Amino acid sequence: MNKHILSITIKMRKILFVIPFLFGLIGVYINAQIPTNNNERVRQVINFDKSWRFVKDDVKGAEQLKFNDKKWHLLDLPHDWSIEGEFDRDEPSGRGGGYLPTGIGWYRKQLDVPKTLSGKRFYIEFDGVMSFSEVFVNGVKVGYRPYGYSGFQYDITEQVKPGKKNIVAVRVDNSKQPASRWYTGSGIYRHVRFIVKDLVNISHWGVFITTPKVSNDNATVEIETEIKNSSTIDQEIKLVTELFDPSNKSVGSVEKSQKIVKGQSLKLLQTVNVENPILWDLDNPVIYEAVSKVYVNNVLIDDKVSTFGIRSMKFDAATGFYLNEKNIKIQGVCLHHDGGAFGAAVPLSVWRNRLTNLKEIGVNAIRTAHNPFAPEFYDLCDRMGFLVMDETFDTWTAVKNHARYGYHTIFNDWWEADTRDMILRDRNHPSIFIYSLGNEIRDRIADKEGQDRFIKMRDLAHQLDPSRPNTVALFRPNSDWAKAYTNGFAELMDVVGQNYRENELVQAHKDKPDRIVIGTENGHTRQAMVTLRDEPFMSGQFIWTGYDYLGEADWPEIDHGFGIFDRLGNYRAATYQRESWWGKKPVAYIVRKETNAGGGNWVADWTPKDYDTYDVAHMEVYSNCDSVEVFINGKSLGVKDVPNNGSSVSYISSYEKGILKVVGFIDGKELASQEFHSATYPEKIVLSLDQNQLAFNSDEVMTVTVKVVDENGVENPLSDALIYFEVEGPGKIVGVDNGDLECHTSMKGSSKRLYRGTCNAYIQATQPLGVIKVKARGKFLPESSVEFKIEGDKFILTK
Repeated sequence: MNKHILSITIKMRKILFVIPFLFGLIGVYINAQIPTNNNERVRQVINFDKSWRFVKDDVKGAEQLKFNDKKWHLLDLPHDWSIEGEFDRDEPSGRGGGYLPTGIGWYRKQLDVPKTLSGKRFYIEFDGVMSFSEVFVNGVKVGYRPYGYSGFQYDITEQVKPGKKNIVAVRVDNSKQPASRWYTGSGIYRHVRFIVKDLVNISHWGVFITTPKVSNDNATVEIETEIKNSSTIDQEIKLVTELFDPSNKSVGSVEKSQKIVKGQSLKLLQTVNVENPILWDLDNPVIYEAVSKVYVNNVLIDDKVSTFGIRSMKFDAATGFYLNEKNIKIQGVCLHHDGGAFGAAVPLSVWRNRLTNLKEIGVNAIRTAHNPFAPEFYDLCDRMGFLVMDETFDTWTAVKNHARYGYHTIFNDWWEADTRDMILRDRNHPSIFIYSLGNEIRDRIADKEGQDRFIKMRDLAHQLDPSRPNTVALFRPNSDWAKAYTNGFAELMDVVGQNYRENELVQAHKDKPDRIVIGTENGHTRQAMVTLRDEPFMSGQFIWTGYDYLGEADWPEIDHGFGIFDRLGNYRAATYQRESWWGKKPVAYIVRKETNAGGGNWVADWTPKDYDTYDVAHMEVYSNCDSVEVFINGKSLGVKDVPNNGSSVSYISSYEKGILKVVGFIDGKELASQEFHSATYPEKIVLSLDQNQLAFNSDEVMTVTVKVVDENGVENPLSDALIYFEVEGPGKIVGVDNGDLECHTSMKGSSKRLYRGTCNAYIQATQPLGVIKVKARGKFLPESSVEFKIEGDKFILTK
């Protein structure tokens, strides 16, 4: 690859979920994919999430067809049993696992296949099982996968008996702890599908779409399709690929015929020119579809819908990153895969809300720290206009603290399969612009052995997807065991990535200006922000982290509060500061020190815990305006200029009950403001919803937010009242959370104590139609309620 100008073609893929066939596998369309064109489908992809039996125990013989599981718990997937447990300081998962239980569990589900499907090929696909999973069909082991973040598919044709009872059983073993530096969860925590194909079919993840030439006038789309012939005779096939624009209009098609030898696979390359394409970008993330159809003797026998985006990308060593020839700064955050009260089994609407909040403050990129996420997460990033750094592992062969049984124990046996499967699965997503092949690797990359290890991964990544570059999130690259900037390791990477110590990365580029550089993990510091803003060669940064996450915290904490947002999505000082740096609209935010005369944390309110002892308020203003002015009860504390170096503006004043207000000015005009009122005793519960209606869909939840207000309707941030929730109608409580770093009560109950005056309850529909009523009350707070309708069953991209 050219090290000075690194061009990347872009594409995207999507896993198609089609309507279930009618033989008892009734499912709900749970994924969040772009609606496809209405042509009839031949391949059958069936939601296999419903009605599993589960037990948290290692039960002998549970894989057998005739095993009696009637006493096991009946549930739907995705499922994370760890988050259902109690926080316990003595849990072996420790600080990394958020002090939640792990262990061994079994899942079983009946699979009914009509006899009319005899002669077809049958597959079962898991998006992720945590961890060390063994899958059995009718008592026969069909596969084993230790890495909990990898998706995988097994051919179960030989085990399935059409017209008879079939049982799929899965043993999950997450008992060896501590195994991770952050929360992993336990169980079949992602979606599962059952797939029926013809004997001649498009291979798993077998469609690869690139756009090697892109302009506003014309785009070249290349489609590589792998087709497998599992029949006992040679077959003459015809592959027809048709492209559709966002309005479902055909924009080009191509066909190709080829003979496939029995038992063999082949790859066919096709090219389509698209005139006047609509380019995928951050503000207009337009999605196209490629519909691939395979014919034998003019009979359609298999089809596949893949989504992709038309756009170009490149890195330039001197000037950074370009999307569609436009130079942009990658303003990213790192995210872990848990969703607070949902643990690892995160409904997609939770990610939708989180990404919406991040986009609002100017974030345009996500790093999947430090593992592949669920496939629908990338679909969401595609459609919401985010760039993604797709990451494989947290470690290679070296052990890390608090992860004694981590990935290093299986790296040598599994790195190739896990890397291969991530890239094959994800390589058509337009959001993905780079692969990270490791985080803070402690292997001795100063030595040949460590470098050779990376070269194997790098070469595999290039082979599977030559259109994207790769990097490694370097950790202390100038240390004796690394020496990455002097021993040639940096030159092995397409893009040089480093965590923190931005001055070292700047110097590494200045020492060798042909190095392309990016910050792969960065702190909330002004120095880091200024480095990205002022150094043209700095392609981007990823702040640690976008949201608080479970784990990596010392008891009594269950998370450490690294996020720009807390687990609920509440703003805090770090949120205000980041929006003033990265946001597009004028803002002026004010925070104060929590205790008198500059003590405690920064808080966003005007209600101290003790009015009698809070005499002097230390305040900070975060703004991207020219100047700001602060008022207390209408009295000005003076107008101050906002520094252009990202610094906040400080004010100190005697405290007075009443109204604190900040105003931001640009060219003398008031364009931003914020105010807080002093609250008195809490008198009333106020409930709010995050959307107007709720879909009957396992990826949709309604967020019910609780606030308490005084007699004047002013929110009281000091209340820690215990709130009891009750649901009437076709809905259920699936989680409760308050964002408190030290709260140890269950996130799966029906009550939660307020933290800083707020908490959330998450509600899911249990029927396709009806009205759900949520009631909330406190011991000394009267009951309040809110109602909403269940409408439809499709995931909604925007609220």
